[in-house]
Amino acid sequence: MSDKSFFAHPHAIVESSHIGRNTRVWAFAHILPDAVIGEECNICDQTFIENDVIVGDRVTIKCGVQVWDGITLEDDVFIGPNATFTNDSFPRSKQYPESFARTVIRKGASIGANATILPGLTLGQYCMVGAGTVVTKDVPPFAIVIGNPARIIGYVQTSKDNGAVNSAQSKPANNSIEGLGVKGVSLYDLPIVSDLRGTLSFAEYEKSLPFVPKRYFLVFDVPSTDVRGEHAHRECHQFLVCVKGNCSVVVDDGQNRAEVLLNRPNLGIHVPPLVWATEYKYSEDAVLMVLASHVYDAEDYIRDYDVFLQEVKER
Repeated sequence: MSDKSFFAHPHAIVESSHIGRNTRVWAFAHILPDAVIGEECNICDQTFIENDVIVGDRVTIKCGVQVWDGITLEDDVFIGPNATFTNDSFPRSKQYPESFARTVIRKGASIGANATILPGLTLGQYCMVGAGTVVTKDVPPFAIVIGNPARIIGYVQTSKDNGAVNSAQSKPANNSIEGLGVKGVSLYDLPIVSDLRGTLSFAEYEKSLPFVPKRYFLVFDVPSTDVRGEHAHRECHQFLVCVKGNCSVVVDDGQNRAEVLLNRPNLGIHVPPLVWATEYKYSEDAVLMVLASHVYDAEDYIRDYDVFLQEVKER
């Protein structure tokens, strides 16, 4: 790829011979010899790219960004102006680690202006990092994070695109929510009985529920900034009811995502196998009950989103 099929501004310094076709490198950018840059990238003014760097196709790096050794930017990544990467957790002048921490920004992720990314992290595909955010931990796929330290406030292509589904939109048991659009996921309106003595909600096995449970567990006392779930199952079905307080559930079938607000104890959501589920936005008093079709089996969990996508494709 040394046929000069890319554009370099006269004031740019491009030492690498590994620059993809139709990439544009603008004034005062400096790319060191061993860096690998993909096709159709846009490398803006005052950018510095070190040697042990891999940049995929169609990546945009805005002005004032330094991409240090150990950093990989996959296809379609956007890096906002003056975003800061780091690659050494304990830097000292003239003291170098044996190897720099590997930071991977996955396909389609966006990093806002002046954000700071600590070393050795993975930012999941299509995640969104807000301007000025300080990222200290891995960011899940599709998550929207802001603040210092970064916290998840939402997921792209859920509440904004599909509409957050809440209890007011639910239908009677065994009917899916129209427009939820996630394969196999259904919301259930469970029976409720009220009188002067209080209110009761119930479900009958093999009638009200989509499967016969073999296990249950409760999730409670979750700090509101924390996220639970972030996995799929190969065989196990789950049925979630927030029996007190409220929380949100994001469901993802590998192509479509939706967010559901569980905010009453007679509203349940059925999450079948091979659906990625994440629970977050817990209220302080939230108690989430989960019914499971199988006993606990660590091998049934899929905790890597890329593995999840591959298994969905194979099915």
